[in-house]
Amino acid sequence: MNVAQAVGVALGRFGVRRAFGVVGSGNFHFTNGLVRGGVEFVAARHEGGATTMADAYARCSGEVAVVSVHQGCGLGNAVTGLGEAAKSRTPLLVVTGEATDPLSNFHIDQDGLARSVGAAGVLVRSAQTALDDVRRAFTQARRDRRTVLVRLPLDVQAESFDERLLDELAPIEPLPYPCASEQDVEALVTALRQANRPVFLGGRGARSAREALVELADLCGALLAEGAVAKGLFAGEPWAIGVSGGFSSPPAAELIRGADLLVGWGSALNDWTTAHGQLIGAETTLVQVDLEAAAIGRNRPVALGIVGDVAETARAVSQRLNEDNHRSAGYRANAQLVHGLHWREQPYPDAGTADAIDPRTLSIALDELVPANRVLGVDSGNFMGFPTMYLDVPDENGCCFTQAFQSIGLGLATTIGAALAQPARFPVAACGDGGFLMSISELETAVRLQLPMLIVVYNDHAYGAEVYFFEPDGHPADTVRFPDTDLAAIARGYGCDGVSVRRQADLAEVAARVSAGLTRPLVVDAKIVGFSAWWHRAAMTRH
Repeated sequence: MNVAQAVGVALGRFGVRRAFGVVGSGNFHFTNGLVRGGVEFVAARHEGGATTMADAYARCSGEVAVVSVHQGCGLGNAVTGLGEAAKSRTPLLVVTGEATDPLSNFHIDQDGLARSVGAAGVLVRSAQTALDDVRRAFTQARRDRRTVLVRLPLDVQAESFDERLLDELAPIEPLPYPCASEQDVEALVTALRQANRPVFLGGRGARSAREALVELADLCGALLAEGAVAKGLFAGEPWAIGVSGGFSSPPAAELIRGADLLVGWGSALNDWTTAHGQLIGAETTLVQVDLEAAAIGRNRPVALGIVGDVAETARAVSQRLNEDNHRSAGYRANAQLVHGLHWREQPYPDAGTADAIDPRTLSIALDELVPANRVLGVDSGNFMGFPTMYLDVPDENGCCFTQAFQSIGLGLATTIGAALAQPARFPVAACGDGGFLMSISELETAVRLQLPMLIVVYNDHAYGAEVYFFEPDGHPADTVRFPDTDLAAIARGYGCDGVSVRRQADLAEVAARVSAGLTRPLVVDAKIVGFSAWWHRAAMTRH
């Protein structure tokens, strides 16, 4: 056995269950080692797609996922997915070959490339250190919730390895996360006792802490909001008010703005989640709980910053409140507050025409025809708020929102990865036409994997963000407008089913196919009325 194969087998022994990638000469032996180690390998059609699939799989499964790519150009193709995962703190290992000869066509500064987008780096140095090196990388990915680039130099890959050493490997047990200090716990207890209108805002770091947060919220009468990356975290809770930020419904935004105490649990409290700070009232006390000390106050000044695990911190605060028999109606004193918060309850003028459907009407209809037990992947673009606002999901693992790098073209691969992580759920991909065409090669992957998924393309024949932002100021937008393309026909060429939708009545065929049960991916080319979305107008002011 060589080192490349040994590293693959070792990752299987450490507990990796699924890997994604595109195989070339520089990662061939490593990939075969993964398979030998019991890891299921999913071959994608592009390294960017593979990395995004693995990112989504890790988010929606809670596992460390692996990506296998060729050195140099293979890693270069993966950079957008690598940046998205790194900026999202996804526990992910991207394993690449490495050409150490500066004269090689494949030679680039791979460690510098990874670090430039926020990923950590580990070099497999030799046959003698290989198991320790890969153990360190795996531990860092899971323990610190980091995306780690593992570099396998070609000469090291070829070194002979004593495979008997693998017999001594066992799964790596997770280490406990740090707890908040007693002083910080007491400070939050005091703040909650004094609050009359508390709101809890759960972010990505709270995705595994629902039970602890709900229990604490019940003790102090807090309303429950969630960041878009944690959509579904409080689904079904009677005091949940939905997504916080640019996607908040007007009544929900008003409730958040009216809080006298806003606690961000594992939330970056960034411009997206706070609507550029507009959801933080002038009299609101802001608290932030996060595992990473550097995250505290990074985007917003806070009155109290607590470093510690979200679930453990919430449980510690609940214990203190229970010791004092503290119960407060808090923000819940008026039960009518949480009525009429859903976006579908907000009136809007339907802008649909004979040739194009209003994206709000489309999204509401999709929510009705898709099974409730679903997993939703959303691409980036002017359209992205409509599926995020109008399509409900069952829990925090029912939505994958890849927006940390703000790249279009990730939605299809995102949903493939999420579907594999949640195989019992009905997968729905929401894409814009620009992002869909950018990633269309992964349709073949979805067909090959026999995924019965619904892929909805919000098609306005343009890069909508640019058209609706620049054109009103008199700038020509010819460079970002495109002819009407029959995406349903193209999808059928890949082996999918395809349906074109221009009016709400056209969705009857989609509903019938979904109701009958899909046997292959169904692509819906939805010709939508294009108009500027308010969340994108806000974002583009700081583009």
